[in-house]
Amino acid sequence: MKVAITSSGNTLKSTLDKRFGRCSFFAIYDTLTEKVEFIPNPNKDAEEGAGPASVQLVASVPVEKIVSGEFGFKIKSLLVELKIQMIVVKDDDKIIEDIIQLLKH
Repeated sequence: MKVAITSSGNTLKSTLDKRFGRCSFFAIYDTLTEKVEFIPNPNKDAEEGAGPASVQLVASVPVEKIVSGEFGFKIKSLLVELKIQMIVVKDDDKIIEDIIQLLKH
């Protein structure tokens, strides 16, 4: 299974980006291989529609779960339709490596 984690940078030491649609990167964690790939988010500076465009991006990977600090109202209904689970982490200091460790348990 693949999980997208919103990230402020492109390393395992980067912090969780609390914004889903406008995050800097998506860390794509594969639970089977335990590999992590960082995908730059081309929608982070979009004037509008960043959320839905980011949903399309991660759905094309495809992922089954997304970890982020928050999800907008429009995004929630899209993700429910696509059967992608949303996991909200309110701790802004969490780094990607920590979140991956939490996903392993």
